[in-house]
Amino acid sequence: MSDQSEINQLVDHLFRHESGKMISVLTRIFGSHNMDLAEDVVQDSLLEAIKQWPYKGIPDNPSSWLFMVAKNKALNIVSRDKYKRQYSKEMSHFLQSEWTLEPTLNHPFTDQEITDDQLRMMFTCCHPSISPDSQIALILKTLCGFSIPEIAKAFITTEETINKRLVRARQKIRDNGIPFEVPQGKDIAKRLETVLESIYLLFNEGYSASSGENLIRYEVCEEAIRLVKIIANNPVIENKSGVYALLALMQLNASRFKARQDVEGNILTLEKQNRSLYNYTLMEEGFSNLKRSTSAKEISIYHILATISAYHCSAVEYKLTDWKSILILYDKLVLIDNSPIVLLNRAIALAKVSGAKKAISELEQLRSSSILKSNYLFYSTEAEFFIELNLFSHARTALKKAIRLAPLETERRFLQKRLSDCC
Repeated sequence: MSDQSEINQLVDHLFRHESGKMISVLTRIFGSHNMDLAEDVVQDSLLEAIKQWPYKGIPDNPSSWLFMVAKNKALNIVSRDKYKRQYSKEMSHFLQSEWTLEPTLNHPFTDQEITDDQLRMMFTCCHPSISPDSQIALILKTLCGFSIPEIAKAFITTEETINKRLVRARQKIRDNGIPFEVPQGKDIAKRLETVLESIYLLFNEGYSASSGENLIRYEVCEEAIRLVKIIANNPVIENKSGVYALLALMQLNASRFKARQDVEGNILTLEKQNRSLYNYTLMEEGFSNLKRSTSAKEISIYHILATISAYHCSAVEYKLTDWKSILILYDKLVLIDNSPIVLLNRAIALAKVSGAKKAISELEQLRSSSILKSNYLFYSTEAEFFIELNLFSHARTALKKAIRLAPLETERRFLQKRLSDCC
């Protein structure tokens, strides 16, 4: 008999890594109008694992076991309902006959077909008839294994709002007969932007988790990088400048993960990180993809952010960081995206170049932002500026607000230590 907590942890891992693959394959079989049926089959397969594994033991290859269960469930559904339900036009004819039914269901479960179906799913979720917010919510839910609460936190909204967006998106797919395919011609570029934005949100959730015990959710970041690689490796997509830029950004950031915390899990600021812990192999991949991204003349948000990350990676030690160049890049970024979070990060670079006093005046202009009012990073950043100016009473006030708002215990621990240093 296997330990239930170990099984629950494994199933959670498989849900994050495998559910998007299974939903994509099943959607190709059932048709995009039956996407909710595909999700139900995957959910039932995961429940089977929770039921069976405690007594039968965890299989040698849990992923293959799940795919087999999902395929068998799909087989049963098609056999039972083939005259009651409309399935994928591409496969409908083959699903009608007992002779072709099982071979037809076996083919989509090959590795290459699974990869291709994930790409199809990305673009189906991002059809222009679906609102942008609903597109991203749908891709995070179906392909990336995000829960409703996680999506709500990523959008800074309520779970009810996200549920409504998902319902509307699925309804649009059914009503408009949106095909399960990669678009051709001009359509592909516009929909690619939303796909990349969704994957970037996925990476950010792993880079700085909104819930749970861990500051970094490595497997979430790895999944985001894997999805971008699927796009980068597909010959159908011609202009991949933004794809390579996003891949570079994620790889460069991920290359520094191991240095962000000490052995006890405490947060380490950039200044105190041990740079020998950087993953220089992954960093080189990031530099290479950043270079590949400059083949086109366009400059996206990902190009600028990746270049900022490259400056941090290339600095041999913290004091050699080229903050002037980083500030120039933030000035360019603000022209594309002047969101409060970008302006907050620009203020940090400004403090390094022009001093904390100048940066504080910049923060004052952001204080009324509804997004930053509830974000601990605003107050923790402000506190660091006050500490630099020896305004410790102001720093303590800001730190107390930051501690109240910080979502993770590791973050609260770090802030509590900073508060102690101000006494």
